[in-house]
Amino acid sequence: MAEQAARRPGWSELGTGARLFRLAHGVWGIFNLAALAYIWLCAAARRRDRAAYASAALLGAEGAALVVGRGDCPFGPFQSGLGDPVPMFEWVLPPRAAKAAIPFLTLVALAALAALALRPPR
Repeated sequence: MAEQAARRPGWSELGTGARLFRLAHGVWGIFNLAALAYIWLCAAARRRDRAAYASAALLGAEGAALVVGRGDCPFGPFQSGLGDPVPMFEWVLPPRAAKAAIPFLTLVALAALAALALRPPR
């Protein structure tokens, strides 16, 4: 366990490329969470607008990327090549919870999209 922690560089140990990638990856994650929240809001309010469709498209793109990566981010090898082997969810969650975050958020996203589809505007 201590050996695994030793291979996890902190922010100050990352190179410029790894830091920039973490920032971009973090912004992408925030956009995805915001899109997920907006889809739930639209489903609850029975609202459809361009932002709802854009949010659904964004989540679809993320889902396609996860399929390409077989459940992991397809940029993982690129990120490791920059000197940052820490997956994004492990920035804020312990490894076991981070691994469970993808399937959990997939179910939440599918439920949101189903709710959006099944609750048409009045």
